Amino acid sequence: MIRRAQPWLGTLVDITADGAQQAVSLAFAEVALVHRLMSFHDAASDISRLNRAAPDDVLEVHPHTWQVLQLAAQMAELSQGLFNIACAPRLVDWLCLPPPNDAGIPAYQPSLAVYHCEQGPLVRKLAHGWVDVGGIAKGYAVDLAVEALQRAGAASGCVNAGGDLRGFGDRDWPVAVRDPMAPGRAAAQVLLRDEALATSAAYFSARQHDGRAVSALVDGRSGEPLVDSISVSVRAPRCAVADALTKVVLASGDAQHPALAASQASAFII
Repeated sequence: MIRRAQPWLGTLVDITADGAQQAVSLAFAEVALVHRLMSFHDAASDISRLNRAAPDDVLEVHPHTWQVLQLAAQMAELSQGLFNIACAPRLVDWLCLPPPNDAGIPAYQPSLAVYHCEQGPLVRKLAHGWVDVGGIAKGYAVDLAVEALQRAGAASGCVNAGGDLRGFGDRDWPVAVRDPMAPGRAAAQVLLRDEALATSAAYFSARQHDGRAVSALVDGRSGEPLVDSISVSVRAPRCAVADALTKVVLASGDAQHPALAASQASAFII
């Protein structure tokens, strides 16, 4: 087994595989591509271009960006708005993200459609607003890395991007899930085989801002911060889906939310 780690997507990406070093390098290249395309911070990224665009502008984006935006729209519909990548103005207002321009922070309207995916890879900006795909792109990068390893001939492996992970092959991958009350220790141990697991919690991002508790997690329907001392883990065939659904369960408090069954996923709350 080869194991390597690199800093990408605001976290440490750890890749373990039984293939050659070249396979691992190809997997990291896919993660780096997602980082470049979908960064909220990088002015040259597709996401930054979309955020700067004016209403009714049509942008050509990379097919991966289009896929993530399309999946995000599907998750928003499945969750009846609990998952909403247009929450970026809230995160900027709470100083969790830097403002993408000097035009002032747009008002966050939970029901406002900011973009629409047209025939790929075109995206139309519908309204003044900002999106942040941090709640789904990390999982998508994990999926791309796994596919790269498999194409390169790796029979088994695991890609872990800061707790969003996916294992493949004829073996079990042990995963420790943090205790949200004491993140330095494990509260649960699970085994993965040919599936993904993503976990979301506010224990590292929660803080005080303007006299209230905020975090980097937002209820997409209300725009309120998610700050409860719980964690949500979702198992699903794809890591991008598991990544998005953790926010749905975290916001709803429902480990049986209908979006899970619709996505062939399951969840548990600690």
